[in-house]
Amino acid sequence: MKIVIANSSNQPIYEQITSQIKELIMKGELREAEPLPSIRNLAKELQISVITTKRAYDELEKEGFIVTVPGKGSYVAAENKELLHEKRIKVVEEKLVEAVTAAKSIQISLGQLQEMLSLLYEEE
Repeated sequence: MKIVIANSSNQPIYEQITSQIKELIMKGELREAEPLPSIRNLAKELQISVITTKRAYDELEKEGFIVTVPGKGSYVAAENKELLHEKRIKVVEEKLVEAVTAAKSIQISLGQLQEMLSLLYEEE
């Protein structure tokens, strides 16, 4: 699992960790029941406080992304596939809102934006 901490970011370190782990789960790079590094190992690897890592794991558990089994560690939570799909759709919608806002700010018409989207979609 590759997590990068940006010291220059305004986002707290625990939020950087949680957002990156969520993204890995939503992309399917971390799968259901897959073990996560221990809190201590992740803290050591990232050279951060164990308290910060624990806070990140607590947030992920509260949001239902991971489960922690006392004495065994933390694992990617078994998630309803429909719920995971909805979360992925939400990410796409957020990015589309950003694209629409940017397009409107430079007067790109809806037709032009749809044409751009079609071209990009068919490239993949």
